[in-house]
Amino acid sequence: TQTILVLPNNTGKIDDDLAFHEADVKKRMAGAGQIGADLKVAVLMPVFPRPKTDWRIYTHALDRDALITDKKEYGRFDLQLVAMIDDARTRLKRDELNFDKKVLINGYSASGMFANRFTFLHPDRVKAAAIGSPGGWAIAPVAAYKEKILRYPIGTGDFKTVAGEKFDLKKVRRVPLFIFLGDQDDNDSVIFGDSYDEEDKNLIFELFGRTPVERWAITKTLYEQSKLNAEFKLYPKVGHTVNAEMREDIRAFFSKYTR
Repeated sequence: TQTILVLPNNTGKIDDDLAFHEADVKKRMAGAGQIGADLKVAVLMPVFPRPKTDWRIYTHALDRDALITDKKEYGRFDLQLVAMIDDARTRLKRDELNFDKKVLINGYSASGMFANRFTFLHPDRVKAAAIGSPGGWAIAPVAAYKEKILRYPIGTGDFKTVAGEKFDLKKVRRVPLFIFLGDQDDNDSVIFGDSYDEEDKNLIFELFGRTPVERWAITKTLYEQSKLNAEFKLYPKVGHTVNAEMREDIRAFFSKYTR
């Protein structure tokens, strides 16, 4: 049984024209062959739009609006991705290639947020996840902290309301996670209205700190206390970028789960 590596798309810009996002995916997929060859996996990258008109729906980060919007063209891209994975498996099966329903997923920045949140939403479909600089805050595996409810995507306080199902901590515990950040990374999605509502931003500032690096230790503690199978790594003298050391660590991490 072979493995699919999912790379959620992250254009980095808003545009109502789907062709803009498709062109970006084609460009990125042209460079994805190396990691596919190294790991001996198939690589899947969706072409999800990120609208300019409805800019608060941060689809590429799988934010709160992306789960609760009533606009069908932008809603529940996590379920769309599950359908894409199964469609790919069916197509590959015709060529007598058998692929596991559980995938590897790797993302950085907005796509790191997507990978992090997708894993919490669908732990039974993830074999292992590499999550880089997930927008200044990795979703907490708890419903409350210091008697404050942590609603999605801060935590799992209203998980069933936005996702339709209860948060399954036991299943998430079974998924190996590699979560990484540069110690000079100041790219913080928390402060932007398309990533978090004002009340969520204020709560994160109050409870966890005002910068990604300041929040890092608390995130690590929450994952450890919840007994998640998570490895955290903070890279010295690195800003908001994926350097050669990070790429090698991602390869080494995934190589343990390709079969």
